[in-house]
Amino acid sequence: MILFYNLSIFLYSLLVRIASLFNPKARQWVKGRKDILKKIEDVVKGETNLVWFHSASLGEFEQGRPVIEAFKAKHPDYKIVLTFFSPSGYEIRKNYEGVDYVFYLPADTKRNAKEFIRLVDPKMVFFIKYEFWYHYLTQLRKKDVPTYIFSTIFRSNQMFFKPWGGLYRRILKAFTHFFVQNEESIELLKGIGFENVSLAGDTRFDRVYSIAKQAKVLPQLEDFAQNRPVMIAGSTWPKDEDHIIKYINTSDNNYKYIIAAHEVDENHIKNIVSGIEKPYVRFTTATKAEIDAAEVLVVDCIGVLSSMYRYGDISYIGGGFGRGIHNTLEAACYGMPVIFGPNYHKFKEAKDLIALGGAFTYENYERLNSLLDSYHEDVKLREKSGDSSKNYVDNMRGATDKILRIIKF
Repeated sequence: MILFYNLSIFLYSLLVRIASLFNPKARQWVKGRKDILKKIEDVVKGETNLVWFHSASLGEFEQGRPVIEAFKAKHPDYKIVLTFFSPSGYEIRKNYEGVDYVFYLPADTKRNAKEFIRLVDPKMVFFIKYEFWYHYLTQLRKKDVPTYIFSTIFRSNQMFFKPWGGLYRRILKAFTHFFVQNEESIELLKGIGFENVSLAGDTRFDRVYSIAKQAKVLPQLEDFAQNRPVMIAGSTWPKDEDHIIKYINTSDNNYKYIIAAHEVDENHIKNIVSGIEKPYVRFTTATKAEIDAAEVLVVDCIGVLSSMYRYGDISYIGGGFGRGIHNTLEAACYGMPVIFGPNYHKFKEAKDLIALGGAFTYENYERLNSLLDSYHEDVKLREKSGDSSKNYVDNMRGATDKILRIIKF
């Protein structure tokens, strides 16, 4: 199994290098890891009090950010090393001021793991949500470094719980404590002999609450959102946009609409606006007069969606007709009903929101049309659903405090 694992790491690295010849993201992955251990040595040499946080990508980083920032505030004598596996995390957060050092994680070979841990010499390690790298975790266990994983969810179909999953169960022995999101994860871990587990919840609730408290005032939205209910479609993909634009063009309801696509390249934005038959305006170029006249606002930049939700009355979260829905909690924390497509089953919060009446899913346009019409016609229904969303987020906060109470140096 170890030979197979090592071969898989080698083949993955080789394929990324081949892909880097024509794929920009793969090129960043390769370029970012060039001489990475030498770069790490040059930067951290002489440091003695380092704590290491690892995140797969940007989403996991945002999930772990409350713990990073709370740890830094509680233990200012320690410096934090943050690593990313994916360029989409590193390239966006490489200048994040909440930590002291940000690096790409070298590929998980035995040599890389030994050298990385020798150089960083972490006093404590945190993995955010997932990523179980055999050689890194093996080295941490050998050196008896306190190692935690938080906001994680285990599922019965994972390798850890299969008869042939001995190597993966051995990986889990490196963790000092597991902070999980649900009872099922506790039972699964206990079923294979791990008692060092706590139900802490999901630190994303702490993060979205913090984001909401720090939301920017957007003058364009102050003008746009006056006097009429606003439906915000966030992190949308083409299938989502087809449905939303069809509703915009055919509905007589007096909604105003905001479309904030997941991808904001110029071609995609042009495709969106070309289908809209009502007065629209682009966020970055709108004048006040254009804002006043528009019924649809198309967001053509990144970094503003989380602040835009404060101006909404109903939210639509994209991704449900693809790999899976995006962040529902950023909208829910503002007390809005949440709507999304059918691919939501891997997301506990989505299922919880549906059960509480704060969210609804749909599989075809007719159902979406019915939902949006209902929320327009019945304000009390909209408010009740929105209250359910907000109360859910409020009640689920606190994972960060639970984690920091348990960890020990």
